[in-house]
Amino acid sequence: MLRVVKTENGIVRGIEAADPRITSFKGIPFAAPPVGENRWRAPQPCRDWEGELEAFRFAPISVQDTPGIGDMIYNREWHVDPDILMDEDCLYLNVWTPAKSSDEKLPVVVWYFGGGLQWGYPSEMEFDGERVARRGIVVVTVNYRLNIFGFLAHPEITKEAPDAPTNFGSLDQQAGLRWVSRNIAAFGGDPDNITIAGQSAGGGSVLTQMTCPDNYPLIKKAIIQSAMIYDPYTGHCIGEPLTLAEAEKDGEAFFEYIGAKNLDEARKMDAIYIRDKYAEYAGMGNRRMFPAVDNNICFGNPLKLYLQGKHANVPLMAGNTQDEFPNVIEAESVEEFYKKAEELFGDKKDEFLKYIDVSKVVDGNRYASVNGIECTVKSVFLSNEEKDDPKDCYYYRFDADIPGWDNPGTFHSVELWFFFETIAKCWRPFGGKHYDLARQMCNYWCNFIKTGNPNGDDHDGVPMPEWIPYSAKTPYDMVFRTKGAAMEKRDEDSLQSFLTEHITAKLKG
Repeated sequence: MLRVVKTENGIVRGIEAADPRITSFKGIPFAAPPVGENRWRAPQPCRDWEGELEAFRFAPISVQDTPGIGDMIYNREWHVDPDILMDEDCLYLNVWTPAKSSDEKLPVVVWYFGGGLQWGYPSEMEFDGERVARRGIVVVTVNYRLNIFGFLAHPEITKEAPDAPTNFGSLDQQAGLRWVSRNIAAFGGDPDNITIAGQSAGGGSVLTQMTCPDNYPLIKKAIIQSAMIYDPYTGHCIGEPLTLAEAEKDGEAFFEYIGAKNLDEARKMDAIYIRDKYAEYAGMGNRRMFPAVDNNICFGNPLKLYLQGKHANVPLMAGNTQDEFPNVIEAESVEEFYKKAEELFGDKKDEFLKYIDVSKVVDGNRYASVNGIECTVKSVFLSNEEKDDPKDCYYYRFDADIPGWDNPGTFHSVELWFFFETIAKCWRPFGGKHYDLARQMCNYWCNFIKTGNPNGDDHDGVPMPEWIPYSAKTPYDMVFRTKGAAMEKRDEDSLQSFLTEHITAKLKG
């Protein structure tokens, strides 16, 4: 097995995974520690080291609120350890490889975790790459800076580094991708067959990386899970970046809040003090730090850029869970609902209303519930058909029953246990059919990573249900239910289709 690898900065020694045919390398540095003068600075080159670096354990997670405190669903699900190591020195990545030698040229997936760009880490237990690696894939999970450390902007930073004034977390992700391109062959991977993938803010990060022209040559396929979050009723888009000037004003306000007279003073402050003050600052209703347009890695709203054709033109897999983030029109009466429908859709109001049963009101005031992510993904996919060289796009909807005393439904992020086939790590009382579904979903996922086509045989050699690319002529959903995967054709004359067209017009307008 490939236990010792020479990277550009030195030799790393990995360790056998639970399956000894897989080697895991944890905590490989891909950039210099972002501390001291490197705080709020683009990632700098990693220094070389002497001897062998023992890559046996995950590196510390990025500075963020302490995980595992409280009883919110994610603290029960995977943010379970309040004692997990945390440090500002956090720019490390992890590799799982099934290769026995460095010349195997296996497909590669680079994974960006989610967490709203405020929380999260690659050592979350659902991201264990072993089951994916067993299918002949080199798996890489990349850590990156978050929250105030990853996305602060300030006029002094812009003056110091006008080419990289903010978006340090996004630049970390890019630096990890570039490291993979330069080094992954030594781990048995193929640098010309890299898929970037992520969920939630990690999926939004995939969109950001896909719409940065410098990255186009590196990306061959992409997977975006539960990340195209656009409300067709309000027009609110999660991932809409600020202007740099707006972000700089937020940075000035934060420096004033923490008592820093200038950038030099702020860089000398303790990281945990800054973290805690940022939590206070956000808790007072102030805007958290997110990406801003810098024309370096962020060139605008990634969704709008995608619909404009300004992205890496590669095969894409994307979708959502059934229950996450429903969008509704709130109205105190049917009459108010009709009035809001007219305000939203104008002369298309009657077409919209023909899809609505006003008797299906939730909580007395919530009408026309729809999954905006589904509509937005399909809008993106249909826009792909307008290109001169359209690539296949595969849509999925996760609708399995999820057991547990909390009756959570298909909550945001739950499909991660299945695509990584790590449900045995979960506390929930999953049964045999859930394990079968996880195996099947992981198979589809890995086939796409390998070839850009998710179809193939299951473990018994029998072909899995065919997954047809989504298009205007083939508006098929791949639905993952507890009983297994199945293609379903959505009614083209439906609320989803109406809102998909509406979203396209809004994002292109």
